[in-house]
Amino acid sequence: MTEKTPDQPVIGWREWVALPDLGIGRIKAKVDTGARSSSLHAIDIEEQVRDGVTYLHFKVLPAQRKERFVHVAAELLEYRHVRSSSGKASSRPVILTKVQILGQSWPIELTLANRTSMGFRMLLGREAFRGRMLVDAGKSYYGGKPKRRPSSS
Repeated sequence: MTEKTPDQPVIGWREWVALPDLGIGRIKAKVDTGARSSSLHAIDIEEQVRDGVTYLHFKVLPAQRKERFVHVAAELLEYRHVRSSSGKASSRPVILTKVQILGQSWPIELTLANRTSMGFRMLLGREAFRGRMLVDAGKSYYGGKPKRRPSSS
């Protein structure tokens, strides 16, 4: 069993994270130690080559129940074969971007996929936090919950 060290904070099975390079101030992520890679809900993915570099342009819907899209452009790292939890394999585009959790920031690889039918817009797989954070599978939101904005009725 691995001992907790002072430099390894604890996160819960779900956390609010930020993806500042993508212009996403907060998105609820499922922290999944059973998944190797991380995934972000992305739609309308288009490739564009500029000066020999391939960029992806896509839309992200950070909130589950709001139709506020964030338009994103990011450099394509590669395409990767990924097997979903249902066992289906597919080729997904991969980008490199920074993630912020509990006041810490570091680069992670994110596969882009349509996660409309999934409960979370983002999945944070174990490679993203290995050696950096420990997971408490019985708790959520160690980083706190954002304050709810009043609804406009």
